[in-house]
Amino acid sequence: MGKVEEFEELRPLLFSIAYRMLGSVSEAEDAVQETWLRYDASSTVPESPKAFLSATVTRVAIDVLRSARVRREEYVGPWFPEPLLNDPYEDPERAAELADSVSMAALLLLERLSPLERSVFVLREVFGFGFDEIASAVGRTEQACRQLLVRARRHMQDGRPRFEADRAERQELAARFFDALKGGDVEGLRNVLAADVQMVGDGGGKAPQLARAIAGADNVAKLLAVVFPRMAQIDITFEPHEVNGQPGAVFRDRDGKVLHTLTLDIADGRVQMIRSVINPDKLAHLGPVADAWALNREVRKGLRG
Repeated sequence: MGKVEEFEELRPLLFSIAYRMLGSVSEAEDAVQETWLRYDASSTVPESPKAFLSATVTRVAIDVLRSARVRREEYVGPWFPEPLLNDPYEDPERAAELADSVSMAALLLLERLSPLERSVFVLREVFGFGFDEIASAVGRTEQACRQLLVRARRHMQDGRPRFEADRAERQELAARFFDALKGGDVEGLRNVLAADVQMVGDGGGKAPQLARAIAGADNVAKLLAVVFPRMAQIDITFEPHEVNGQPGAVFRDRDGKVLHTLTLDIADGRVQMIRSVINPDKLAHLGPVADAWALNREVRKGLRG
């Protein structure tokens, strides 16, 4: 194969590495594009294009991570990754691990790691690269990479997300949640929510969001049962869809524009966490974005009425 064919064959893997490193679809796509430019400009013929390109996209992502830390620290409100509807990289033997590693809960845990720890963890634990390949990618010895992995595992284990092991049961409970949401069924919502469930939104200061996290099954159920039927009255619809490998939905306005995404963390037969991304900057890759402020005014007007 020529360079273009080799690169295109590996593009899904490169994007998936970059997204797990960066938590941003747009930044991951930019990192993949930069990787191609470096590959195309290189006169070296690598023995393994996969190893060469994976190392290159990792180095690009590390540079982006280091420059992004200040932006993350100045972010308004909770920061969540950009929602990913479909992971382009597939490996049937590791399907469950790949899905869980791209979840919002896992990506938020990765935020605790240094760029080097994050890259070593992603390459080794998620994609199964050898330590020789990882050492080449991050510019450290194999022994240093093993030590980085030990530290990364310790950080990740401290807050390891719990998910329902049976994916069919996870989807069945999510269907019950969305049925109850559609009908404004408070009791139906209570029955699928964990007692200490939390609901958190990411608007980034650019869209209406909750002033604080809503906690407790009763509080969350009542809020959802009041707000979402009112949203339906102004023709806001939602389509259940896997978001970041977990049950979720995409909400749209009357013109089909994306309003926000919703993601559910499900464990022990209950919804443990509800995360909403409404920051328009994080939704643009999904299509035209709705005017969340205008829709919020309509909803509030209806609730007052």
